Amino acid sequence: MKLKLNIADKFNKELPADPNERNTRRQVRNACFSYVTPRKPSDPSLVHVSPEMGETLGIMNSIESKDFLNVFSGAKVMKGTKPYAMCYGGHQFGNWAGQLGDGRAINLAEVENNGKTWALQLKGAGETPYSRTADGLAVLRSSIREYLCAEAMFYLGVPTTRSLSLVLSGDEVLRDVMYDGNPAYEKGAIVCRVAPSFIRFGNFEILAAQEDVKTLRELTDFTIKHYFSYLGKPSKDTYLAFFKEVAVKSLEMVMHWQRVGFVHGVMNTDNMSILGLTIDYGPYGWLEGYDHGWTPNTTDKAHKRYRYGTQPQVVLWNLLKLANALYPLIEEAEPLQAVLAEYQDELKVAYLNMMKSKLGLYKTVENDQDLVDKLEDVLQLSETDMTIFFRLLTGFKGDDSNDGLDLIKDAFYHPEEIKGEVSRQWKEWFLAYRVRLKLEEKNDVERVEGMNTVNPKYVLRNYMAQLAIDAADKGDYTILDELFNLLKKPYDEQPDSGKWFAKRPEWARNKVGCSMLSCSS
Repeated sequence: MKLKLNIADKFNKELPADPNERNTRRQVRNACFSYVTPRKPSDPSLVHVSPEMGETLGIMNSIESKDFLNVFSGAKVMKGTKPYAMCYGGHQFGNWAGQLGDGRAINLAEVENNGKTWALQLKGAGETPYSRTADGLAVLRSSIREYLCAEAMFYLGVPTTRSLSLVLSGDEVLRDVMYDGNPAYEKGAIVCRVAPSFIRFGNFEILAAQEDVKTLRELTDFTIKHYFSYLGKPSKDTYLAFFKEVAVKSLEMVMHWQRVGFVHGVMNTDNMSILGLTIDYGPYGWLEGYDHGWTPNTTDKAHKRYRYGTQPQVVLWNLLKLANALYPLIEEAEPLQAVLAEYQDELKVAYLNMMKSKLGLYKTVENDQDLVDKLEDVLQLSETDMTIFFRLLTGFKGDDSNDGLDLIKDAFYHPEEIKGEVSRQWKEWFLAYRVRLKLEEKNDVERVEGMNTVNPKYVLRNYMAQLAIDAADKGDYTILDELFNLLKKPYDEQPDSGKWFAKRPEWARNKVGCSMLSCSS
């Protein structure tokens, strides 16, 4: 059946466009986007589609059509649409990088279905005016990682962009995967990403940096009108309320990251969604050994700016940069500073409550922070798998009927180290945890049910994604499909999938793609 979408473009209809329509690298001013046409792939083929996203968009009956493949590979521009790349800047690794923009992302259109609007964006569909020295393309390896992770995060309950489709372009793309001077050709691929909007902190930053207050105001008013309309008509008070809403949503997002052990890897301000969505899945990873100092990004290896433990504080830093960008509209620093201070206060409470939920603790007890602090200490005495530990912990009872260390033994990467002082500290913590559980009003069954809704059994470990990539590179998509379906029910037991509830295998510890990844990933 022919692809039919209800086009409802707003961003490229209501905001100023770059008047230059030539696809050449350039600095863009007084504009929020540049028109650009996707590059036609030589021999596109469909690898995978998210049925749920297809249903959400109302196009599931057309996914096998030539029309679907043409549109979501970039081979055809839909009638009545005019694709574009967004203009934005950003702070990368703490430094202002100037104009960045959609270097390998092209927004096809915004569509409406069932009262909701969705922006459709192709990643890897060719160069744009913002590509700088790059080719605007993507490879199968990185595309599988993005396609799987966005959907996996959605089912984990983490605010995120979504995935619709994964397509092979039929072209070869040259990439230096570890930036070590050894480039190689890889299969080209294109992911269709979906979100209510792809507006980022950086969209505001570039306009403020250019001292283009007129366009900055237009963009802010547009964003409030379509995504924060409940805040009221534009005014200084509304702009401040808007900033506070972004802070609240960003805190909620990063608390979900900490809860499931997700590390973004490249939290530059141009990778921060104004809607509090996880966006741009590059060198991400899930904690395996519980380590607040771990980052998956090779570029961040030396300074570890974006390590797991600092993610909430990096969000705060990024919010400060957004506050600076919005200052020309508000013209008062104190109320913006108050929002940032409130974030810091709320962060402490949110983090404690998140950790308590993972432990099945619901009452307010004075010493809970100490219990959490000591747990985080013992978790790092020996390499301990975060996901497996918290899932196994649900089996611990408030009475004296089970031994905590024996219960969680499968979470230890080096069980031979759990002796002497390490063993003593673990037993001391379990004793304190047992005493604390006795203060709860919920019984063990209710507690376990609650813990199993926040502690996933299955997450997209890097080695799992790499297995799917290796097979897909040979034309075998069975692992890709298996993981896609597994991760739609991450909190369910799924007894037939027990092989994925396991520690990272030793062969994957230092393997490219399974431990550290580059921004090319």
